[in-house]
Amino acid sequence: MTTPALTPGRVLRELFVSSRPVSWINTAFPFAAAYVLTTRQVDATLVVGILFFLVPYNLAMYGVNDVFDYESDLRNPRKGGTHGAVLAKRMHPITLWASALSCLPFVVFLVIVGSPLSWLILALSLFFVVFYSAPPLRLKERPFADSMTSSIHFFSPAVYGLVLAGATWTWQLVAVIVAFALWGIASHAFGAVQDVEADRAADISSIATARGARWTVRFALAAYALAGVVMLLTAWPGPLAALLVIPYLVVCWPYRNVTDATSDTATAGWNRFLWLNQIAGFGTTLLLIWWWFLSA
Repeated sequence: MTTPALTPGRVLRELFVSSRPVSWINTAFPFAAAYVLTTRQVDATLVVGILFFLVPYNLAMYGVNDVFDYESDLRNPRKGGTHGAVLAKRMHPITLWASALSCLPFVVFLVIVGSPLSWLILALSLFFVVFYSAPPLRLKERPFADSMTSSIHFFSPAVYGLVLAGATWTWQLVAVIVAFALWGIASHAFGAVQDVEADRAADISSIATARGARWTVRFALAAYALAGVVMLLTAWPGPLAALLVIPYLVVCWPYRNVTDATSDTATAGWNRFLWLNQIAGFGTTLLLIWWWFLSA
């Protein structure tokens, strides 16, 4: 069989799938919300930041992952489409270069307009984006560090937006970030459950392979619940966001007794999770708009 030529159109399609477009909003929205609610204005920095966290950041995060997870992805039946691309080896150097070059102009701009502290936050965010998947650290294969690092991918854009905008930190604001981090830890842990058998076959470690599918689902349930409890400590109407964890608990609950042998059934729950994020994001947006008017 003749291998299709790598035309510009095919390369762009491969990079598009690899960047997980269904998840773009999960990193762009936290930055945008944090920045605009602090500055209360739309400016060039906001626009550049949104574009950066919308596409290049996700291409770097997921593209690097698809390159270094190639061997295990070949054995994973759920890979392809929204669950990630199985990139042909000839796409690997292209993906790595595209990830770096697409990020570069945005990072340069953000460094110019930012402060030393914002540089540090951005550098750490990108460090964890790369070394979650890339050797020698490959944090995704270090149980518990994998869930924490994955969470950093999503709450660090919010922290960066706050620092870049010069936000005044309060304990209520810290509580929001802690709750967001717990949500990210829970989400990664639950997502890892469906890959227990595939990861073990590929000799890949994760929180789920280390602790088992059942324990990991119950850990995710506890982390989601704790995220809701922490939101009760935030300024009004923040406590209402505690209700947003309930659908996640509902999605995870049926898998609380899943075994390693049946862990792939959690993929159905993960598919619901991907779309649940859009609903939770809508609810969060409404609460943020409400807070905007209350604090005006």
